[in-house]
Parts: sequence; C-alpha cells; structure tokens
Amino acid sequence: MSGPAIAPADRRGRVARAIVRRLPLLGTVIGLGLGVWLVATNDLGAVANAFQRIGPLGLLGIVAVRVIVILLCGIAWARILHGLAPVASTAFIVLRLVREGINVLLPVASVGGEVVGGRLLTFWGVAVPLAAASILVDMLLQVVSQVLFVGLGVALLMQVGGEAAASLAAWTLRALIVTAALILAFFVFQRSAAARDVWRCLAARARRLANATTLGREKTGRGGVYDALDAIWAPNRRGALTGSFFLHLAAWGLGIVEIWIALACIGVEGISLTEIIVIETLSQAIKSAAFPVPSGLGVQEGGFVLLGALFGIDAGTALALSLVKRVPDVVLGLPALLLWQMLEARRATIVPPRS
Repeated sequence: MSGPAIAPADRRGRVARAIVRRLPLLGTVIGLGLGVWLVATNDLGAVANAFQRIGPLGLLGIVAVRVIVILLCGIAWARILHGLAPVASTAFIVLRLVREGINVLLPVASVGGEVVGGRLLTFWGVAVPLAAASILVDMLLQVVSQVLFVGLGVALLMQVGGEAAASLAAWTLRALIVTAALILAFFVFQRSAAARDVWRCLAARARRLANATTLGREKTGRGGVYDALDAIWAPNRRGALTGSFFLHLAAWGLGIVEIWIALACIGVEGISLTEIIVIETLSQAIKSAAFPVPSGLGVQEGGFVLLGALFGIDAGTALALSLVKRVPDVVLGLPALLLWQMLEARRATIVPPRS
C-alpha cells in the first residue's frame, strides 16, 4: 500500500526549505570557485611574492589587531546586557570569538555564529529571551555602525575623482540608503504592537509543537523576546547602548590598521590614508552585501582587486591583501571552534552566577 499523498503545497514547501538549508553550502562552492578563478587568472607568483614580503612579524601584528577587534566587540555585547544579566565581560568576549570562528570557517551564512552565540550565552544562566534579544540588538548596532563607517569611505571616495570612483561611490551610496531604510523599518517594526502579536503567535505555536513542560518554561525564563527588548531599550540604558555602538565603530576602524600594516610590509608606496580607508570601508561593504556566502569567499577577493585597481595596486598585491585579511580568520577561528565544542561538552559544569 502506498503512503498518504503529499499535497502540492507541502511538496513545494519542503523543496523551498531544502533549498534554503543548502544555500550556505552553495554559496561556499560558488565563492571558492570565484576565489580560485581570481588567483588562477592572475600572476600566482606575484600573489605569493607580495604575501611573503609581509613576513611573520607583519602577520603577527595583523592577528594582534584582530584580537583587539574581538575584544571590543565582546565588550560591546556585554554593554548591551549591563545591569540586566550578572555575566562577566570575559564570557561575552569568549562567545564573540566563537561567533566569529563559526561565521568565517563553517559553511553557514554570516549569521550562523550569532545563533550559536545566543544559545551559548544561556549556559551562563541568561534566560533565552534575553540572550536572543541581546543578539538582535548587538547585530543592529553593529550594522548601524558599519553603515556610518562605509559612509565615511563613500565621502572620501567622492573626493578621489575619476569616472570609475564616481560610479562606485554612487552605487555604494544607493546601497547605503537602502540599507539605512531597511534598518529603520526593522527597528520600527521591532518596536510595534503588530510585531509583538506576530511573535507571541509564533512562540505559542512553537510551545504547542514542542509540548513544552513546566521545566522548559522555567528554563526559557519569564516573558518573551519583546519583553527583553523593552528592558534593553529602556530610556535609562541609553549610555550603555551608546557605549556599545561606539565600541563597534572603533572595531570597524581597526580594520584600517590591518590594511596599513600589510601595505607597509609589502612596500607599496604612494597609498594615502584616505585611500586605505576607502579600501577597507568598501571591501567590508562588498563582503557584507554577500552575507549568504560564508565569510565572503571569493567576493572579498574580487572586491580587493576592484578597489586596488582604483589606486594603482596591481591584482597580485590586492589578492595578497585579501588573503592576509583571512589569516586571523584561520589563526583565531580554529581555536574558537575547539572552544565551542569544549563549552558544549562542559555545559553541565558551568555554574550560573548568583543574582
């Protein structure tokens, strides 16, 4: 006997979900292919020579800068929950490292680390709604600070002159306007009554599907994500949120130092600070625009080649710069993944702090 027939709508839904699940893997394959093509179609010897000239000390300096970036981002996340959760800043720094490792080394979209980071935060006794809300706010502040950072690059690019620079600046400016509008819409919707109703309906359905027990509800904590968001966005917490925003902005700015160190070690002359800022800001914008592609594989490399050409940097050197930016991803990402597994294995030994 054949089983029950599957309705066409259910079949389409299953196909759509399967496609969505495989998008990060597909993005990884496409990105790797693009990266290999860029290297293969350029002078591989020039890429290797430029990379070699950076040397161990240069790479160590770039990794050190990235460590500071993670520290700042971890503290920025901690500021969001300052006074709301008795968790030390070191825990947020550790979890921020794990978030970065997952995002840059695993075939997941660039928000996969945030999902894991929010879950791991509950190991320190933070209620699920509050942990989820902190991730949402942290991502929002990070994106807003990046928009301002890229805006600085666009303003400087407009002063460079040239048809190519003007065209790229106009394209990026339009993208920034759309991004700013989406951020505003997200924030307004997040604070609206309609969004709360939608979330409560989804949460109620999820509880019914999971047949949640009393223990499960206690573990989740009282209230929902929107109650936690209300607590985070409370008027008396503006100082903490402002501090988080500027920490994220400083973290973006440190990427300029990474580029400067690499160019100085390679021996590239005639590149001004303005041009370095433009390269860093717009390369980050290009990478973020391709967020479905894990770690912007291939996309980042193409962006560096495009931006380098504007300022007379040959393709080999531009590709070496992109590869150098990936060195901290590997050096810090591998220990981060090991740390993640250690936290999962030792979950029972983490004692939640007393309130």
